Amino acid sequence: MTKKLEGQVAIVTGAARGLGRAYALRLAQLGADVVIADLNLDGASDWNEVLSADSVPAEIEALGRRSIGVEGDLSKPEDVERVFAETMKVFGRIDILVNNAGGAIARDSGPLATQTSQSDYDLLMDANVRSTLLCVQAAAPVMKAQRSGVIINVTSQTGVSILPGGLLAVYGAAKAAVAMLTRNLASELGPHGIRVNAISPGIIMTARVAAQAAARGIGTNSQADSLPLRRLGTVEDCAGVVEFLATDLSQYVTGQIICADGGAVLAPN
Repeated sequence: MTKKLEGQVAIVTGAARGLGRAYALRLAQLGADVVIADLNLDGASDWNEVLSADSVPAEIEALGRRSIGVEGDLSKPEDVERVFAETMKVFGRIDILVNNAGGAIARDSGPLATQTSQSDYDLLMDANVRSTLLCVQAAAPVMKAQRSGVIINVTSQTGVSILPGGLLAVYGAAKAAVAMLTRNLASELGPHGIRVNAISPGIIMTARVAAQAAARGIGTNSQADSLPLRRLGTVEDCAGVVEFLATDLSQYVTGQIICADGGAVLAPN
């Protein structure tokens, strides 16, 4: 693979497993050194996701790139500060930030807006919106000083169009906020040479989704058949979009939300 990102440093949040891991590995394959920031650096084992080494940083080092892992809750300013301080201490620069941390992680609520507890509302907003904003606020001064940088936020199909019956409403609202934040950040940071875009995945068959498919009714054959492309997504489908947004292939693209959902948002609900 062409080393389009040789000499660059990327931070990928929520990268110990799933989509975040796929983004980190793709950036490393493109030549970047990568910081893995996650609440739990051993998160892959929770869902029986098989790594090719003892950890995601070790996988990246096996590709010939440098990597460190930093554990922390990215909805907390002090943890975010530590992630970015460690990055600057080890690598001295930040070229790419992928804000992947978050998810539909309600703990004690049903999936509808009227069923969402205050604690789960706070959790969903903190994990998805607050973490994104805090990480951008930490990255922006470094990128401004460099006069260059790429920020890739992660929203969701649910932040672009509603699910049937209003499922995952508050999660969708959080991801819609990330999408609007992305466009505003692109306007603010563009004059400093910083591009800000977002990827909006649909149902992607990560190890976690596969493990929960039966219980949650996600990743089903009927869902695949309802899509224009007639299949569910893979992590590599999304990693390709991140490659486009992180490299000069998108050098004149900013403020955009790219849906990687097999055409799910084409169908009104």
